Amino acid sequence: MKIKIIFLLTLCAAAVQAAAQIKQAEVAADKYDDADKYIESAVIPMGGKKGFSFQTKAGDFMLKPYVLLQTAGKFNWYDDEQLGLDDQDNVANSGFEIPYAILGFSGRAFNKLTFNLTLNAAKTGGALLQQAWVDVNLKDQIRFRVGKFKTPFSQAYLVTLGETLFPMLPTSLTSSVYMDRSLNSTPPTFATGFDLGVMMHGLLGGKWEYNLGVFNGTGIDVNLAQKTLSDDLGIPSLLYAARVAYMPKGPIPSHQGRIDDLHNDKIMFALSASYNVEANWQTTNDLRLGFEFTYLKNRLYLSAEAYYLSSDLVKRQRVNHTYRYIGGYAQVGYFVTRKLQPALRWDFMDRNSTETDGFLNMPAVGPETAGDVPVPRSLGACDAGCARARRSGTRPAYGHGHAAVFILTMRRNE
Repeated sequence: MKIKIIFLLTLCAAAVQAAAQIKQAEVAADKYDDADKYIESAVIPMGGKKGFSFQTKAGDFMLKPYVLLQTAGKFNWYDDEQLGLDDQDNVANSGFEIPYAILGFSGRAFNKLTFNLTLNAAKTGGALLQQAWVDVNLKDQIRFRVGKFKTPFSQAYLVTLGETLFPMLPTSLTSSVYMDRSLNSTPPTFATGFDLGVMMHGLLGGKWEYNLGVFNGTGIDVNLAQKTLSDDLGIPSLLYAARVAYMPKGPIPSHQGRIDDLHNDKIMFALSASYNVEANWQTTNDLRLGFEFTYLKNRLYLSAEAYYLSSDLVKRQRVNHTYRYIGGYAQVGYFVTRKLQPALRWDFMDRNSTETDGFLNMPAVGPETAGDVPVPRSLGACDAGCARARRSGTRPAYGHGHAAVFILTMRRNE
């Protein structure tokens, strides 16, 4: 009888101990579940604990590797040869290329830190390091990011790279503006892209997102501290940036349509501003303003942006002149089937400044495919210099890709 009682007590003790261990494991897992939502790469969706990852037994450290490869074959035909170059041909900038060959690691350390390291082997120099940052997550309302990452300007840049409607950014964002002086050897673009800096950001009340950052202002190609004090303003010659977004229906996802998110209902309005002091190698002071609108409703994705650039020559140039530029785009995509999303875009750019006649209109159209495996293909793009068409090849992405894209650039000069 004593043996039976001892045996039963041993079983009860073992059961209690096992239940305690399970509960402890669940508590430990829950402790880091909230932090997993901050794991991101800005390249492909990370999905928290989903997918391939390495994790310590205690769950306090997680590492998620990822890759993104895009190859392209391009053909550009220019409508005339009067572009200021004696050797300019109608067919130029054509051939094959690899825009993206990305290898990265994203993850979490304890429950307050997330990090990301991204290398783009298709680039050279400083651009080889696309991203390298650490994010301190004090709470949803207050987070700090330091390193190299996307500057808070333009929704087209801020969405996940592998989940865009088109395989290229709007040309109006990425093309350099024209200046009628030889003073500036590196004319600016509307986009500020990736840069080195520090940023405070967060989500307030589940509806308001804010970003406040200070960056070098030298872009993705420079990984060194090369700035000084402004002769005109007496402040550090850095890029000061701010963005605020209002999302009345809650945070909007960072994609432009995805097959596993066809029953969502989100809308966003955003304003952004930045001031780059002594930009373009101490040539101009650049003020940028932007407005964003994004609407995601079930199978429909709609977005539009407008941006303004005021480029003021610094005093040392001994020319008192300010150049002003405007640009913008509107695009729409709709899943006609679960895996087919036709898309349209109209891209506009006043590249010559508001003082000079002439602008660029760049319509684009293309059906897109999406699947459960990363095997999409893509065709097309354009150069802002009036390319008629460009052909792109296969573009692996996470469950979303571009089957065919055609962009036409129309130039108007007076």
